[in-house]
Amino acid sequence: MSSEPILVLGARVIDGRPSRMLEARLSTALSLWQDNPQRPLAVSGFEEAGAMAAWLTGRGVPRSAITLEPDANSTNENLEKTRQLFPDAAYLTVVTNGFHVARTRVWAWHLGIPVEVTGAPTPGRSRLRNYAREVVALPHSAARVVWRRLAWRLRGGRPSG
Repeated sequence: MSSEPILVLGARVIDGRPSRMLEARLSTALSLWQDNPQRPLAVSGFEEAGAMAAWLTGRGVPRSAITLEPDANSTNENLEKTRQLFPDAAYLTVVTNGFHVARTRVWAWHLGIPVEVTGAPTPGRSRLRNYAREVVALPHSAARVVWRRLAWRLRGGRPSG
């Protein structure tokens, strides 16, 4: 069994509590963790990390099993900042909603961070809006990655997030 970290990407928090979408991510991560409680859980997001940790501890996860990354404001920052917390991990198991899996993989590839991405269910009322948003967001992220890699090659340096 793997002891690689499980990373839950942040999403909307309402009145200090996870939204239905974030709760779906947390539930999926909790199931993964329960299969192997030796795995560290990381929660990442600027205003979300604390609410995510509270949700998990409220369901029996010891606080000592949870690493907070409270500074990230985007998918690429979630990945970068959490990777810095677990530099020796062979990979991160990233939990996000199904609509967000492809974009997460694009950023992880660009950043050179090995990941396994697990898609949590997207709540029904949010599904259409979020999948529609990805129609724009995924190509936008892919274009940003291509631009950054091109700029990197032109400068003769290393890629940056």
